[in-house]
Amino acid sequence: MSTASISFPRLNPKWLTFWPILIGLLILYFPMYKGLASTLWLSEEYAHGPIVLAIVLWIIWQRRAQLIEVPEKKNPVVGSVFLIIGLLFYIVGHTQEILIFEVGSQIPVLLGIVLMTNGTGVAKKFWFPLIFMAFMIPLPEILVDTLTGPLKQQVSVLSESVLYHLGYPIARSGVVLSIGHYDLLVADACSGLNSIFSLSALGLFYAYLVQRKGWTHNIILLASIVPIAFFANVTRVILLVLITYYFGDEVGQGFAHKAAGLVLFISGLLSFLILDEIIQRVGIWRARNSK
Repeated sequence: MSTASISFPRLNPKWLTFWPILIGLLILYFPMYKGLASTLWLSEEYAHGPIVLAIVLWIIWQRRAQLIEVPEKKNPVVGSVFLIIGLLFYIVGHTQEILIFEVGSQIPVLLGIVLMTNGTGVAKKFWFPLIFMAFMIPLPEILVDTLTGPLKQQVSVLSESVLYHLGYPIARSGVVLSIGHYDLLVADACSGLNSIFSLSALGLFYAYLVQRKGWTHNIILLASIVPIAFFANVTRVILLVLITYYFGDEVGQGFAHKAAGLVLFISGLLSFLILDEIIQRVGIWRARNSK
């Protein structure tokens, strides 16, 4: 009677060193994420938070093999400095309920850990997810208050101008748009600041995915993020005004108001795709004519 031997794949011993680190990170940040999921991420302004987190985790998972590479040179001193700074930010943010510090502490903490365990070479390979995590950090209130007013004004002016030239009976008083017998206030959420923030994350991720070789191509794509996000928000406001004009205030402030957010992101993404295609075609045309 013969017995068949069953072999199991061997786990790289270096993965065992990451378990204490992962457990420590879960102890620190799981309560924070649980709180974000039940508060801030439920708001329209920061609904992109879970998406940013999912993208960061996906990139790290795709590059997980690089975490067990033999490091050319570890940086325990520099890594310790980043880790200590990150933990100090976390302590202040957690105890004083300052989300900017608590959420932002993840970046120096993770950078410090990678530098200590893997060195500068591996840390460079994870530059994008570390930078991309910044989009999870809530905007400072002083910045929101400073920029919201001018942005609302510009959104109102452009929306009125477009609809007026299309022949609609619209007028504007400050940030109040009057169309037909409806008066619509361009609220803080419609200023475009948070949509610019979230669409900037989308544009940066798109530029990272396509990774065009030419610096000019990438610079143009990155420079276009803010204007595309702004005009996508103007499109959203115009759409809401038209829905209210044709179907009433109840429809415009109900489901359509939430659905307009989807239109915002679709129009922003399409704009990135179209611009990317235009730049590519111009580059091909120039290359042909230079021969």
